[in-house]
Amino acid sequence: MLPLYVFTFPHGIIRSMIVKAPLMEFTSHNADQTRRLGMKLGGALQRGDVICLQGDLGAGKTTLVQGMAQGWGSADAVSSPTFILVNVYRRADGGQLFHMDAYRLDSTSEAEELDLDSMLDQGALIIEWPERMQAIVPAERLWVQFEHLGAEERGMKFQSHGTRSESLLELLRGGI
Repeated sequence: MLPLYVFTFPHGIIRSMIVKAPLMEFTSHNADQTRRLGMKLGGALQRGDVICLQGDLGAGKTTLVQGMAQGWGSADAVSSPTFILVNVYRRADGGQLFHMDAYRLDSTSEAEELDLDSMLDQGALIIEWPERMQAIVPAERLWVQFEHLGAEERGMKFQSHGTRSESLLELLRGGI
């Protein structure tokens, strides 16, 4: 049986998380909370990190990315790169954060042309719809599965794959 932890977050809001390494489940009650979670995660991103976001349209993936980019330090506006495949966000120090949307990819070979290795050499990579290119997604990654729970509520299951992603998961366990 997984332990249930109850945390008090800013503004006195109570949230629950189910935690068991390398898995964490989180319920977000609104878009603002999803962004705050993203800000915490984004503040810890380093070159070579891979965050995979899987879920239906409108499940909150881009909302989480907005928070991640803000926490990472980007001043660029965040939008889903559905039609251009990859957005690049920049910081004042020259750092880069890559935001990929694999929804329109038709094959693994098409995904290989995007040169993930080059992106990871330059910054962190966030992939929406990673299941469409799973064969080439790096083994070291943090995978987030989104689920609609209500009009504004979203369930998120975080699963770490590797040492670095486990440290990102530990950071999130520290509270949002």
